[in-house]
Amino acid sequence: MLLVVNAGSSSIKLAVFDAALVQVLTGYVTEIGGQGRLQIGNVNHSAAFPDHSAALDAALQIVAQAGHPVGSLAAAAHRVVHGGATLRAACKITPAVMAQIEGCVPLAPLHNPANLMAMRALAKLAPDLAQYASFDTAFHATNPDLATTYALPADLRAQGIRRYGFHGLSYAGLTETLRNQLDGQLPTRLLALHLGNGASLCAIMNGKSVATTMGYSPLDGLTMGTRAGGIDGNAVLRLVELHGLAGAGDILNRRSGLRALGGSHDMRQLQKAQTAETRFARDHFCYWAARYAGSMIAAMGGLDAIAFTGGIGEHDAQVRADILARLHWAGADIPAYIIPANEERFIAAEAMRLHDAAV
Repeated sequence: MLLVVNAGSSSIKLAVFDAALVQVLTGYVTEIGGQGRLQIGNVNHSAAFPDHSAALDAALQIVAQAGHPVGSLAAAAHRVVHGGATLRAACKITPAVMAQIEGCVPLAPLHNPANLMAMRALAKLAPDLAQYASFDTAFHATNPDLATTYALPADLRAQGIRRYGFHGLSYAGLTETLRNQLDGQLPTRLLALHLGNGASLCAIMNGKSVATTMGYSPLDGLTMGTRAGGIDGNAVLRLVELHGLAGAGDILNRRSGLRALGGSHDMRQLQKAQTAETRFARDHFCYWAARYAGSMIAAMGGLDAIAFTGGIGEHDAQVRADILARLHWAGADIPAYIIPANEERFIAAEAMRLHDAAV
């Protein structure tokens, strides 16, 4: 059995997979740091979780009661949002790796600290358990320098200010799933759309990422649930002047996007409301997805297939139809696929390969 841990700033998602990579148990702990909620399998209750260690301990007790004690686990695998320029593939977690992940905290201040807290908490609870990390940025390590370099002074570029790209684990899983569905014949030029509360596009050529819409952080690119997406740098500076650094960050990351345009970050609510504002919000989402798609198609020199994933990408047929209609110019007969997101299974597979090779 293998445990997958996806830790956020105030939550932990868990999944247990067997040797055949079948998910046998899943759950989460939310609102860590206060009165939170734990749901693992059929167990669902509220409790106080002062920190990630307490939350993980409580969750693992329920996992053990479900028949999967820590001692029976072969390994644990973590989703890490930012691997920077050096952590470009899944790896075993060592003190040196953790130091590198910590070095990326300035690049992902909301995510990497939580990932590290979960690793340390699990190491304390199960010191002999092997732990592995998969990185959301790793899939985009194949982007050429032309796609990742900002036109900034060299000293700033040397400090790591560049495009990284995110949702990489989702795109890697999508690529693998689609390749299997098509009997190994992956389309040469694939436009992948991860559409959810966070949204991005990826240009995938011969199974490798060559361009993506998110950049230095997950803020750039498409209109998202609460994130502004692409915005002029001088507009950001003006927001800082008006609202201060923290206030501007809050506006751009939590008070913008669909929430700002239509009053809700939830596409389902926007579709139900059918007001002028909610229709505009949905149109804005689709327009910018299609507009950025044009740049991804240009990066590939054409288009052979399209694949949708993520909550919106999988379940909102109207959004898919709108985006495809706006891309009709790219080819009327371009096949479009819907691929269910399964990042946890991909993370488990990466860890299992590494663990099997080590033993």
